[in-house]
Amino acid sequence: MKTGNEYKESLRNRNIQVYLKGEKIDSDKVIDHPFIRGHVNSAAVTYDLAHDPACEDLMTVTSHLTGRKINRFTHIHQSVEDLVKKVKMLRMISQKTGTCYQRCVGFDAMNSLYAVTFEMDRKLGTDYHQRFRKFLEHVQNTPRAIAA
Repeated sequence: MKTGNEYKESLRNRNIQVYLKGEKIDSDKVIDHPFIRGHVNSAAVTYDLAHDPACEDLMTVTSHLTGRKINRFTHIHQSVEDLVKKVKMLRMISQKTGTCYQRCVGFDAMNSLYAVTFEMDRKLGTDYHQRFRKFLEHVQNTPRAIAA
């Protein structure tokens, strides 16, 4: 699992073009821009807390796909307990960051897509669910921050 600094470096190493209010920002300076820095720092907290033994029970879980320990933000809910821990995790992170930490919508989208692709395949005979599972394994193994 990535640390907050590894997350920041992964962003810094992307060669992307970002324009903010009409101004082009150098790709190596995007995460340090005053309008962006707070978002990056709060997302980095979600990586660091997964390495904090005091937060491990809320921040990490065993993947039902790989059996490996993963950040809960890349997990598909398997039980009521998972949903309760999700809410407790989100509350704890909110108390620590005092702001949005950029991962909730992607987390919810992944869980929705997992169920929707399963139902689509069952009804339509498609292979979207298997393809999504493969993508999800990639997300869990990389690990990635998913935003919708």
